[in-house]
Amino acid sequence: MSMSLEMFLMSSFLFFLFFPMDTVSQGFSDPTGGQFSFNGYLYTDGVADLNPDGLFELITSKTQGGAGQVLYQFPQNFKNSQNRTVSSFSTTFVFAIMATRKTAAGCGLYFNISSTKGLNSSASNRSVSVEFHTAKTDGKDVNEVLINVSGLDSYRNHSAGYFKDDGSGFVDIEIASGAPIQVWVEYNNSAKQLDVTMHSIYTCKPKTPLLSLRKDLYPYLLEYMYVGFTSVGSPTSSHYILGWNFNNNGSVLPIVHSRLPKLPDDKDRSLSRKILAISLSLSGFTLIVVLVFGVVFYLKRNKFLEVIEDWEVQFGPHRFTYKDLFIATKGFKNSELLGRGGFGKVFKGILPLSSIPIAVKKISHDSKQGMREFLAEIATIGRLRHPDLVRLLGYCRRKGELYLVYDFMPKGSLDKFLYNQPDQVLDWSQRFKIIKDVASGLCYLHQQWMQVIIHRDIKPANILLDENMNAKLGDFGLAKLCDHGIDSQSSNVAGTFGYISPELSRTGKSSTSSDVFAFGVFMLEITCGRNPSSHEDHRARLF
Repeated sequence: MSMSLEMFLMSSFLFFLFFPMDTVSQGFSDPTGGQFSFNGYLYTDGVADLNPDGLFELITSKTQGGAGQVLYQFPQNFKNSQNRTVSSFSTTFVFAIMATRKTAAGCGLYFNISSTKGLNSSASNRSVSVEFHTAKTDGKDVNEVLINVSGLDSYRNHSAGYFKDDGSGFVDIEIASGAPIQVWVEYNNSAKQLDVTMHSIYTCKPKTPLLSLRKDLYPYLLEYMYVGFTSVGSPTSSHYILGWNFNNNGSVLPIVHSRLPKLPDDKDRSLSRKILAISLSLSGFTLIVVLVFGVVFYLKRNKFLEVIEDWEVQFGPHRFTYKDLFIATKGFKNSELLGRGGFGKVFKGILPLSSIPIAVKKISHDSKQGMREFLAEIATIGRLRHPDLVRLLGYCRRKGELYLVYDFMPKGSLDKFLYNQPDQVLDWSQRFKIIKDVASGLCYLHQQWMQVIIHRDIKPANILLDENMNAKLGDFGLAKLCDHGIDSQSSNVAGTFGYISPELSRTGKSSTSSDVFAFGVFMLEITCGRNPSSHEDHRARLF
C-alpha cells in the first residue's frame, strides 16, 4: 500500500477514543473493504500518544503507567448471519515493551476483537483477545501468550517464543526485552482454528504456530466488531506499536520492516533525566565556581584594601597604592630587603608601570601620635628638591602601617662602607666630600626652605650614596616642621642613642641645634671610624 493511501487512511479512519462505551453499530461502512495497513501511522487513545516519527506509544514512562487503547474507526464484518459462518481473518503487528527492569513491565499488551470501544468493559461484552502477559503473579515472573475468548471457561496459553522450523527445539522470547516482536493472528474458517505465531522481526515467520485454538468462533463473535490494542503498564514501562496490517477476509499483507519507525534507545528514554542531571550538575558547578571566584576576589580585594580618609585628599599626588608597592617589592620578600632599623625595614622595588627603582621603608605608626599631622609633614617634605637630599616620592598607609617611598640609591647607606665592607675603605677625599654633601643638605633643611625642617635622626645609616658616591641625607620618617623663628613643639625624644644632644634628652624638644649636635657626632664618626652607639674597641680599625 502506498504512503499516500496510508496517510489518507490515517487522516480519515483513525480517531481518538475519548467516548463512553458504545456497542457496535452496523451503520458504518468501511471504505477499505476490511483491509488496512499502518506502518508507523497510528493515532492515540487514553494515555497513548503518537510521536513525530510515527511510533505509536500506547504507554510510556512519561505517562506514569495507566492504560492506553487504539481501535480502528470502523467495525469489521466477521461473520455472515445467513450461512452462519465466520470469515477467515488475519492480522499481523509489531510491538515492543521496554521496562527499566524485568518485573516493572506492567500487565502487558492485548490484541482485541471487541463488541465495544473504550477501556471499560463488562461481562456481557463479546470479545476474542490475544494477550501478552508480563505482570508478576504469585511471586513468579510471567512471560506468556494467551488466547482468551469470552464465554469459554478454558483458554490456551504458552510461554512466549517460537518453534524452530527444523524441529530442533523452542526459542524463548522475552516480551519486555525492548526488542521488536512480530505477531500473526490468523483464523481459518474451514479448519475452525485460531493460530497465534510470534517471532523476532529479524527472523522469518515460523511454520509452526505458538498457540492454536480449534473452535468455531461463530457463537462468540458478532457480525460487526472493533479491532485494536489495549495496554496496561507500570510507571517505569513503555509499550509501543510499530506497525499493523489487518484483513477481515483472507491473508494479510506482510509488514515492510524497513518502513517501521525506530524505537527510542535507552539514551532517548533517559534524555530528560540526563538533561536534568546535567543541568543540576552545571548549575551546582557554576555556583561553586562563582563562589570560589567571589571568595578569591574578596580576599584579593581585601588584601589590597586601603582606607583613604577625606583629609588625605590634599595629599593625593603623594600617595601610592599598596598594590603597586606590593608588586614593586615582590610582596615585600626578604630577597628585596635592603636593611632594617629601629623604625622598620627598607625594601628595594621597581614600580610596575614606570619601571623606576625605588626604596620602600615600612614602619609602624601609632595612630595616637596624630596620623593627620604626620602625613601633612610627610607631604611637605615630599616637595623638597635638593641634590644632597634623598627625594621622598610619597607614602602609603594601610592597616596601621606606613610606607615611605624614596629614590633608590644604588650604593646603599654609608654605614656599610664604614663598618661592613672593610675591603672598600673610603679615602680621605671621599670622606671629606661626604661631610660637605651632608652639611649642604642639612643647611637647606634648616635655612633655605620656607619652613624649618628638623631631621632628628642624622647618622651614617640615613646617609645614602648614589652610583658616583655622592652623599644624600635621607629617611625623613622622624622629621618635624616649624616656622622660622619659632621653636619646635615636639615633646618626644627621637633619634638614635649616641647622636642625641644632652639638652634633647632633658627637655624632649628637638631643634636645629640637636641636628647640628648629631652632625658633629657624624663628622667624628666618619673621621675616626668609631660608632658612637657601640662600646667596641676600634683601635685596630683601618682609616
